[in-house]
Amino acid sequence: MKAAFTLLPRGWSRQRRSAVTIVLAITALLLFLWLMAIPMAWLPEPIGPAAQQFAEGARITVALTLVAGVIGIVLGMLAALGRLSSFGPLRWLAGFYIWAIRGTPLLVQVLFVFLALPALVPGLQLSDFYSAVVALAFNAGAYNAEAIRSGILAVHKGQAEAARSLGLSPFQTFRDVVFPQSMRIALPPLVNNFVSLLKDSSLAYVIGVVELSNIGNRIQSVTFQPIPVFVTVAAIYLILTSVMTQISGAIERQLDVERHG
Repeated sequence: MKAAFTLLPRGWSRQRRSAVTIVLAITALLLFLWLMAIPMAWLPEPIGPAAQQFAEGARITVALTLVAGVIGIVLGMLAALGRLSSFGPLRWLAGFYIWAIRGTPLLVQVLFVFLALPALVPGLQLSDFYSAVVALAFNAGAYNAEAIRSGILAVHKGQAEAARSLGLSPFQTFRDVVFPQSMRIALPPLVNNFVSLLKDSSLAYVIGVVELSNIGNRIQSVTFQPIPVFVTVAAIYLILTSVMTQISGAIERQLDVERHG
């Protein structure tokens, strides 16, 4: 989609070209998700007969990524602010969360939420989908927190001092001056985390979520043809990650328009 971005009229502003690129990429993603079964149905066995299953698995994979990604950004913001807080217990709690999540495998976290969390909280029984969402969101939030915290610390202190000298309160200074600049700085690693989340969502298969990897594993176990099945799964992941990378890149250019013009 970067090529599409450069093929747009050069007379358009960078902001306008980025906005059009975002719309085109989202449209392409939606069309791919809802129409991919049609051309796949023409492929030979074992792919053609399972085309609809691959399409459903891809849609669930994207849904997992989007829901967990949004929650992960919110958790990342809260954890980053906690790490920078002057209140000791809050700073310790945020640090412990980041340390524990980043130091343990995502697979263990997925299994913990699905199997162990209901034992710790009697009466709580999440579905396999929402168990995966919780695990993926908390995992992404820990990595997002460090990216956002680094972005906040990268904003020069003079910016805050200038805002305070103009009469802005500490909250207004953070909201209107520090935070917008920090998010521009943190955006590239956040984009990388989001794309990684799409691939990490494949671990949801261990608790029975019928996402793309689970579909591939089921089909190859029935057909005993792993090569065409997993080549197809890899190709679908490659298309999804490519489109989402371009959407994220266009959003990055859109927000970075003031820097580059």
